Amino acid sequence: MTKVYDSSVVGTNRRAGLVTTEHTLSGRGLTEDRRVRLQRRTVLVLMLTQVVGGVGMGSMLAVGALIARDLTGSDTWSGAATTMITLGAAVFALPLASMAARRGRRPGLALGWALGGVGSSVVVAATVLGWFVPFLVGMVLIGAGTATNLQARHAAADLADEDSRGRDLSIVVWATTVGAVLGPNLVGVGGRVAALVGLPALLGPVLFTTAGFVLGAVLTLTLLRPDPLLASAARAEAPGPSAAVPARRNPLAGLAEVTGNPRALLAVVGIMASHTVMVAVMTMTPVHMSHHGAALTVVGLTISLHIAGMYAFSPIVGWLTDRLGRVPVLLAGQGVLLAAVAVAGTAGDDEVRVTLGLVLLGLGWSFGLVSGSTLLAESVSDDARPRVQGLSDLLMNLGGASAGALSGVVLTQAGFGGLNLFAALFTLPVVLLAVRVLVARRAERLPGV
Repeated sequence: MTKVYDSSVVGTNRRAGLVTTEHTLSGRGLTEDRRVRLQRRTVLVLMLTQVVGGVGMGSMLAVGALIARDLTGSDTWSGAATTMITLGAAVFALPLASMAARRGRRPGLALGWALGGVGSSVVVAATVLGWFVPFLVGMVLIGAGTATNLQARHAAADLADEDSRGRDLSIVVWATTVGAVLGPNLVGVGGRVAALVGLPALLGPVLFTTAGFVLGAVLTLTLLRPDPLLASAARAEAPGPSAAVPARRNPLAGLAEVTGNPRALLAVVGIMASHTVMVAVMTMTPVHMSHHGAALTVVGLTISLHIAGMYAFSPIVGWLTDRLGRVPVLLAGQGVLLAAVAVAGTAGDDEVRVTLGLVLLGLGWSFGLVSGSTLLAESVSDDARPRVQGLSDLLMNLGGASAGALSGVVLTQAGFGGLNLFAALFTLPVVLLAVRVLVARRAERLPGV
């Protein structure tokens, strides 16, 4: 029988470190019917913010490495742009997750989008003035927008049921497709907009980044009500202090829960490895293509198709995750990533093959992110979920930042083929951990074992 109660009490139990729901869910409480309707509304709002935020992300990805190269005159430093974005996403992952644990999803997501907008404004000013270090600072702040884009998928899982968690999560991931694919293709339009206001052509897309992130913050603050994480707590518990979201003071408390749980560990490593492979190759692809004389519009098209591979098929990936299982889909993703680096790494100056490799690279990332995130959400307890998800995003972005930092050096020393071979190595630990989980599951089902 569905629990019915009034969750209108607002307050804080400071001695227990708990925060109650932010506002009433209705006089009757969160019934099952209302949960379904609230989940539908939450997913729609998250999709909308992902569209506008995706424009910001895609626009910056198309030109960030090129701006860095122009500021430094070095291909080696061109990878610093994506590195700083992924490093910023790692830096902000735990603070945003901690804010979610204390106050709900809405404040953290809105703050992350807003910080990303500030960062893109800093990038514009630093580029005009020719200052590389402030440019890097701006890219770190843009990483807050990336962290927000990633954490939105967790908000989609808060009120989802077990049979549709993968689907709901993947739909929010998919919504980024519209903006993220549109963003890189606005390079030409952005150049004309920049000229109108007296800025260099490469800064036009950065103006779109600022607009997308700021709009994402406004939409989150105004429309993401009731807060899905707080509503989920109200659904599970009685009203009052026990209807609270745990506000853990130690943001790394989730580490022990991950390392002691084989399925959670596989999920975290799978997400981290998939992201690391993707960032390592994607970061240097614009530089590699420009070396072979590719036009800026072709580079933008390649990156937009790569992003389409990341997001456009995620509902199918979510459906497969719910139907075939989390671990098999995660393993399949590693196979797709290996195919991607094989195609891209042997493409040379063939722009079509490079583009095909980048599409496969994005698809493999989607397999890893959706299946891994779904596996993680159901492998830990409800009260541990926000901090473990924050830890996962932290490690994911640290892996990406490390790969981005090394990618320029590897490209210089070993070429684009060597860079792809380097990226392929990160799939190995995922395969080993997945085999361990599958063998353990098989053993549990055997009689007498």
